[in-house]
Amino acid sequence: MFTGIISAVGSISEVRRGAGGVRLAIDAVRLSLDDVAIGDSIAVSGVCLTVVELHDRAFEADVSDETLSCVAGFERGDAVNLEKALRLSDRLGGHLVSGHVDGVGCVQRFESIGDSRLIAVTVPTALARYIARKGSIAVDGVSLTVNEVSADTFYSNLIPHTLTHTNLESVSIGKRVNVEVDLIARYVEQLSGPSRP
Repeated sequence: MFTGIISAVGSISEVRRGAGGVRLAIDAVRLSLDDVAIGDSIAVSGVCLTVVELHDRAFEADVSDETLSCVAGFERGDAVNLEKALRLSDRLGGHLVSGHVDGVGCVQRFESIGDSRLIAVTVPTALARYIARKGSIAVDGVSLTVNEVSADTFYSNLIPHTLTHTNLESVSIGKRVNVEVDLIARYVEQLSGPSRP
């Protein structure tokens, strides 16, 4: 589990194709790896990945073709948001984020409002039903508050701190982003559906 509060922005230094997926080498830059071990989870732009190799200021992780089929993708040189897994003693500053991406959204608007930015993201219709005004959503792993919802598009304000501490600072119109809806919305739907024997 994660919180959607990004610890650092890293970059993908290598993408190696293997059988059934890819191996990513990720330059962690300012993310301390002192307390990270092989097998630990790190969210990479909202995708929960398992550390399979550790280096001085970098780590490697495998991404299956199944995961690649439902995320925005990983390319060499991409700036990626990094967050280590939540400890039970940590503050929950954002919201509960599983790191299991629900789908890919597309940025429709990204414009200045004073020092902040308005971002509008269109999502697949199947996901739009889980997004509520003043609810939480993760975009590339960043916990955001939904300000408005219109059909299949949601709007959020990015404050200066979020802009300078995540890869959302360099968002452009048409960019594909990983979207994870609020866990609570998914469980409420499951519980309110037809009962099963």
